[in-house]
Amino acid sequence: MTIGQSMLGEFDQEMQSTRKTLERVPISDSWYEVYKPAARVFAIYEPHQSEETISYLILGKKRALLFDTGMGIGDLKQIVSGLTSLPVVVLNSHTHDDHVGSNWQFDTIYGMDTDFTRRNAAGSYADAQSEIADGEVCGQFPIGFNPKAYRTRPWKISHYIHDGDTIDLGERSLEVIATPGHTPDAVSLFDPAQRLLFTGDTYYPGPIWLYRPETDLNAYAHSIDKLSALTSRVDVVLGAHNAPVAPADILPRLVTAFAAVRAGKATSSPVAPGQVLYTAGSISFRMLALNPVVK
Repeated sequence: MTIGQSMLGEFDQEMQSTRKTLERVPISDSWYEVYKPAARVFAIYEPHQSEETISYLILGKKRALLFDTGMGIGDLKQIVSGLTSLPVVVLNSHTHDDHVGSNWQFDTIYGMDTDFTRRNAAGSYADAQSEIADGEVCGQFPIGFNPKAYRTRPWKISHYIHDGDTIDLGERSLEVIATPGHTPDAVSLFDPAQRLLFTGDTYYPGPIWLYRPETDLNAYAHSIDKLSALTSRVDVVLGAHNAPVAPADILPRLVTAFAAVRAGKATSSPVAPGQVLYTAGSISFRMLALNPVVK
């Protein structure tokens, strides 16, 4: 099934150029593209849906961690099985439907100990359907995919994690950093040995969504301050949408840009009823309208 036309604008073309600088891993599945942004890290990218979600498979010596499972439209488990034979643990950067869609395919799922996480583990039909509405998808769905039946399937939390926990993959340890704001259960992952920071939806190079009912702007400001404090220990920032790599200096620039928005010093343009795109420098945020607003 084919829906819509190409969604590439100037921003998307810039992101395409960024992806071309990375090593691409050949796969037979047309729904996904896979890249290698760092040693023993695979970025699993979904280019045919408007949010361009990216999940990350991080390999240790004894097991692998899958940071997010995307939309649940394609067969993610088949892709992961083709990339590693290690046992896989799933951890979601947060539990919006576009990041947990294939959770149900995996046996071991770590979740933040929040009510928001537990509610979302029940799955959703309405949220999933909104992701494939007219104009949201371009190209072809995978063979056998049924749009009318598409939903985020329920999944079971195997183990609860908390801020400051360490996940040992075998000669590779990842530090869990709670970064609430975008959602109450948002987390980032820090790989200190490889100097990598996986930020989920706390930072990615497209307009950052901060307008949903579960968004907490004060918590978000505190979270990006925490990440900015890691700048000197990070070489590469890996976000969950659009393009998988950004330099570490994006972290203090993110703090500066968000402060400018809240101080009324950013440019703005309406994008939907009650929603505004605020831009400060190269960073933008899709938010509910604030006061004051600089035109």
